[in-house]
Order: sequence, then C-alpha cells, then structure tokens
Amino acid sequence: MLKEKLKKYTLILASGSPRRQQFFKDLDLDFEIRLKDIEEIYPAELRAVEITDFLAELKASAFEGELKENEILVTSDTIVWHQNKALGKPKNAEEAFEMIKSMSDDTHEVITSVCFKTNVSSTLLHDVTKVTFNKLSDEAILYYIDNYKPYDKAGAYGIQEWFGFMAVAKVEGSYTNVMGLPTAKVYEYLSTLV
Repeated sequence: MLKEKLKKYTLILASGSPRRQQFFKDLDLDFEIRLKDIEEIYPAELRAVEITDFLAELKASAFEGELKENEILVTSDTIVWHQNKALGKPKNAEEAFEMIKSMSDDTHEVITSVCFKTNVSSTLLHDVTKVTFNKLSDEAILYYIDNYKPYDKAGAYGIQEWFGFMAVAKVEGSYTNVMGLPTAKVYEYLSTLV
C-alpha cells in the first residue's frame, strides 16, 4: 500500500538497531540502511524530549549535502526519562541494575524522536509513552541482566522480552515507541508525503 505510493522515493534508515530495521520490514516498506558513526553527545541543559530531538537531528545532519532529490532519510533516538534524568544504554551490569532498580514500582517515560530529512527539508516528530513497572525483586533484576544482557537498550530493558512480560504493570501510549520507534506516527507521516 504505502510501499507502492513511495516507490518514486528511496527510503534510507540510518539506524543499526535491529528492532527499528524489523519495524520498517513489518510496515512493508522498501528501504536501505546507511550508517554513520555519530558521537551521541548533547548539551547538559537539555531535558526529556529536547534530548531525543537534538540527537535525532544530529544523526540526520551527518548526511547534509549527501542526499539526492528523491531520497528520504530517517534517523531516530530513544531515551528513558525517569526522576528528571535521561537513562541511556547501560555500560555494564552494575549500571543496568541501578537503572532498573530505580524504576521498580514507579512510572517512567520512554521518549523517541524521529527526523525525516530530504535534500531540501527536515521534519521532526516525537512520541512519549508512560511505562509503569511492578515492584521488582533484586533476584528478578539480576536474572534478567545475566540472561538477556540488555546493554543495547535505553533504560536497560526490552519490553518485548521476558522482562517486559513480568515487570510491566501498565503502558500508556504507543507500545512500539517503547521498543524504539512510534511506528503509527512514522507510517502516518510517510503517508503525507505522497
């Protein structure tokens, strides 16, 4: 459906995330992957959605001057926002444990920003999902970290894994956003281009 309408464009996903790549496949979109090594550093004064907006645009700006007329570049960034700070990807098991422990029996936000860039324009959108965790035992947290190694995930967890099935009490908003891409918003925006 949308794939047919977008056939005059080349859709470029600038993400190494297997989940984002799978979402594009599951949305039945033709796309290619182009990656650039970006140092994901943002100004310390930024808060919540300002961080993901900044990083999604930073990733897109790396392609400045390289896009052809019919190309649409898609970049994105996801963070977990909890107790007024950003939780990115944990560096080690200790950091993963601290992140998950801090979110136990509490609500946090998962924020994803997506940037759509062409050779003439750039559009940014974002989505915020509230996730509430059950009260978690140290044993369950350690089991998850030992067995699932969630070091490539913002906030040190994947909602689509064992952890999500047993730890998540409530999700308010887009479920796919928690996995790294608000698919309905992305699809809707791409539909407006044709």
